[in-house]
Amino acid sequence: MRCPFCAAEGSQVKDSRASEDDTAIRRRRACGECGGRFTTFERVQLRELTVLKKSGRSVPFNREKLEKSLSLALRKRDVDEAKVARMVSSIIRQLEASGETEIPVDTIGAMALDALKDVDLIAYMRFASVYRDFNEAGDFRSLLDELEADGEK
Repeated sequence: MRCPFCAAEGSQVKDSRASEDDTAIRRRRACGECGGRFTTFERVQLRELTVLKKSGRSVPFNREKLEKSLSLALRKRDVDEAKVARMVSSIIRQLEASGETEIPVDTIGAMALDALKDVDLIAYMRFASVYRDFNEAGDFRSLLDELEADGEK
């Protein structure tokens, strides 16, 4: 592993352990050249996923972008980081299990909405307002009506 501080080749693993959600290995490393310490994560990847954007363009799937979107929707809500990491891991496992390598962005958004609906309805509404491109207050009212029809409060 190349050092992020001095770009020297090879670093020494000082400590390895499972991450909080048991979906990755967390490794503490030290650079033999500059002495810098840093952390890496090793995750299982069943296949390379590509996201098909609405514009027709394909981009590599980015776990951090999904995590950031969910965290933004959950901002100032009482949901811990480990729960967000588990939601992201669950969505990725579902995507990989589908057998498809090119996933439409709408599919990922719908899966994120489903995950948020089970965790926090305010975050669900925040995410839906961006994902469904709300333009007016009536859009929120329609979403609330949908939630009430589904038995959500």
